[in-house]
Amino acid sequence: MGKSLAISGGPRLTDREWPRWPQPGDRALKSLEDVLTSGRWTISCAYQGRQSYERQFAESFAEYCNSTLCVPVATGTAALAIALEACGVGAGDEVVVPGLSWVASASAVLGINAVPVLVDVDPSTYCLDPAAVEAAVTDRTRAITVVHAYSAVADLDALLGIAERYGLPLIEDCAHAHGARYGNWPVGAFGAAGAFSMQGSKLLTCGEGGAVITDDPEVAIRAEHLRADGRILRRDAVDVGEMELLETGRLMGSNACLSEFHAAVLVDQLDLLDGQNARRSRSADHLSGRLSTLGLTPQATSAETTERSYYRYAVRLPDDVLAVAPADRIAQALTAELGFAVMQTHRPLNDNPLNRPSTRRRFALDREYAARVNPARFDLPAAKRIHESVVSFGHEVLLAPLDAIGDIAVAFEKVLAHVGELAD
Repeated sequence: MGKSLAISGGPRLTDREWPRWPQPGDRALKSLEDVLTSGRWTISCAYQGRQSYERQFAESFAEYCNSTLCVPVATGTAALAIALEACGVGAGDEVVVPGLSWVASASAVLGINAVPVLVDVDPSTYCLDPAAVEAAVTDRTRAITVVHAYSAVADLDALLGIAERYGLPLIEDCAHAHGARYGNWPVGAFGAAGAFSMQGSKLLTCGEGGAVITDDPEVAIRAEHLRADGRILRRDAVDVGEMELLETGRLMGSNACLSEFHAAVLVDQLDLLDGQNARRSRSADHLSGRLSTLGLTPQATSAETTERSYYRYAVRLPDDVLAVAPADRIAQALTAELGFAVMQTHRPLNDNPLNRPSTRRRFALDREYAARVNPARFDLPAAKRIHESVVSFGHEVLLAPLDAIGDIAVAFEKVLAHVGELAD
C-alpha cells in the first residue's frame, strides 16, 4: 500500500512559491543611498545640518504607538534590558518573565544582573497568566515583563492591576505585536515602557533593531543615557560638524545605538505595516475558520483585544492526533506538504538549551545568585503543554492570496487524515 504523506514518500500537496520576508518598500534603496552619501551613518557621527533618520523614525514610531517618547536602539534584547534598567531594575532584583518566550526575555534580565523569575502562561493565549504572576511576586520583585506572544495580546487589565497593587513597573515586550491594539489603544503604551524588536523576522524590521517607548520623560532620559554610552541628544541648536550627543556624566551607559541605515529602512517599513497587518489578519481569520472545523484550536487572545497582529500563526492539535504522533513530527509533515517551515513554539525557558546561565562565568557572582538564576528551579506545566501540542508558522505566509491559505487548511486535513503514517 502506497504512502499518502509527502514526508513518507507520497505526493506533495503544493509546489506553490510562498511570500518571502523581509519585503522592502519602494523608498528603501533611495533612502539607503541617501544615508551612504550623507556623511553621517549613525547619531554618534557629526551633525550634517538635517534631522537624522534615527530621529525621523523615533518621532514617527512614537506617534504610531500613541506614545510620547521613543528611544531607538540596536536590538530588541537591548530594548528590553534598557527599559528594565531605565525603570530602576538592578543587580539581584527579581523580574517576572513569561516561561514561554524567546530566550531574550530571560537573557535581557540576566544582562543587568537581575534574576528572571519564570512564570507560567495562559493555556489559551500563551501569554502571562495573571494568577501565576501574582503568586510569584515577592519582596524582591522589581518589575513584571509581559510578552504579547505570537498573535495574542496579554490580559493587560489584570496585569496592570497587579503591577499597581504591588507598586511595580509593567514592561510590555511587543517584539511580536507591532500594530496590535488592546481596547483600541496600541500595545506598548500601557505599561511604564514598551520594548520592541525590529530583528529580521519581525513584522516591522530593519534586520537588527529595537525601540523603547514611554510616556515617562525620566524613563526616556535614562534610556537615552543607557543606549549611547551615557550621552543624550542635545536639545539646543547644533552646528554642522558638531556632535549631537551631549556627555552629561549623569548615568553610565553602553553603546546600543541604531545606525542610520537601519533607521532609514524602518522609516520605509513603518508606512507598509498597517496594510500588511490587515492582509495577515484577513488570512488568519479565513484559516482559523477552516481549521476549527477540523478540531484544531487556533491561539486565542485576551477579551479586550481590538486588533491582532500575527507574528506567527499558532494552532493547537487535537489530543487524539497527538496520541498517535508528536507535534514535532506533525510539523515536519506539514512542512513537507507545503514547502515552508512549520514548527513548534519556543521551548519553555526552564528547559531550553539557549537559557543556560551556568555556561557563562559572568553569572557566577556567588553561589546564591547562581542558584537563583538556575531556570530548572521553575515548574511550567502550561508552557510545556503548549510546546507539546501547538504548531506554528511565520507571518509572511499570511501575505499569500486566500486560495493559497486554503492550501494550508487542506494540508492540515491531509496530515490529520493520515497521521498513522507518522506514528513511531
